[in-house]
Amino acid sequence: MFPALRRIRPVSQSLLQPRTVATLPRPALYRSSILPAPPILSSRRTMATGNTSKITDWVNPNDKSGEFKRQVSVFRNWISREPGAEFPPEKGRYHLYVSYACPWAHRTLITRQLKGLEDIISFTSVHWHLGEKGWRFATAEEQQPSENVTSDPLHSDFTHLRDIYFSNAPDYTGRFTVPVLFDKKTNRIVSNESSEIIRMLYYEFDDLLPTPYKNLDLFPPSLRASIDATNDWTYNDVNNGVYKSGFATTQEAYEKAVATLFSSLDRIEAHLAETAAKGPFYFGSEITEIDIRLFTTMIRFDPVYVQHFKCNIRDIRSGYPAIHRWMRALYWDVPAFKDTTNFEHIKKHYTKSHKQINQFGITPVGPVPDVLPKGEEVRAVGV
Repeated sequence: MFPALRRIRPVSQSLLQPRTVATLPRPALYRSSILPAPPILSSRRTMATGNTSKITDWVNPNDKSGEFKRQVSVFRNWISREPGAEFPPEKGRYHLYVSYACPWAHRTLITRQLKGLEDIISFTSVHWHLGEKGWRFATAEEQQPSENVTSDPLHSDFTHLRDIYFSNAPDYTGRFTVPVLFDKKTNRIVSNESSEIIRMLYYEFDDLLPTPYKNLDLFPPSLRASIDATNDWTYNDVNNGVYKSGFATTQEAYEKAVATLFSSLDRIEAHLAETAAKGPFYFGSEITEIDIRLFTTMIRFDPVYVQHFKCNIRDIRSGYPAIHRWMRALYWDVPAFKDTTNFEHIKKHYTKSHKQINQFGITPVGPVPDVLPKGEEVRAVGV
């Protein structure tokens, strides 16, 4: 059994069964050129947005709705094993820049390990602190080589992620987001869109992988329609919903977002309770993209989103038993989920970077523990 699944429960052995993998539809999912950059707003690039906007301006100060609106990713190239592809799959050619704190970047780390790509795609995590110039690399005193928290290994003079963006697009005016998939051969950003990066990793490197990893299909043809339909509402209402709640600058925007968030959590809870008999994952016995995309929000929910983003109608460990079981099965039974979860980065990033929310940067001690052991419940639930 390969390392990424060495502790998986027997019900999950279908993960190792050979299967026929259909090629993803090229017109919809594969693009060969970078989308146009947004208009240049200013030549003064001193903030984390590449223009004069402040890092604390998660909501445009001129937007009276007070609603958080996430930017669209700009770099949208694709790694493809098709003959003549601009970015072909090659061992050692590509590098991921991530943050352990960011749920979007966390997706790529989980997928990279599940697919056995550790020796094929390298990665670096930025420091957990997000300042006025955006994500920065760790200083000499802060480095954690065992966790890949280091200076930029590819550019010795780069101190911030923004340096990579500007090296590819000098007039870039958006936010400097993670993850970034970088091509070391051409010194180009391939993509900064996490949902597309993880789909590249599903199949495009399969010719370089041993059979067990090649056979792991996270986007099986029989479930693609259900996965895409689920992504549509869980992304808007849950993954992004916690941010809409936490960054809202009006009471109306906050209450609208948090109500939608918890209504969607109720929907997930009902689904997982119904499918629990079929297996521990969202669609039963097979781990899929939905498990990856939902996990990165759920694992941060109690430690961060409940208190920091005011998502406190209920917590996961005492308010959603089916979600709690599902989340712990992933964390404790599938090493790729636990190995890539760094609670120090998660807690410190949110509480010490968002000064507009937490002025003094106090990081709460709890909840303790970060994740409950399997089979153990909080006292109010367990009695």
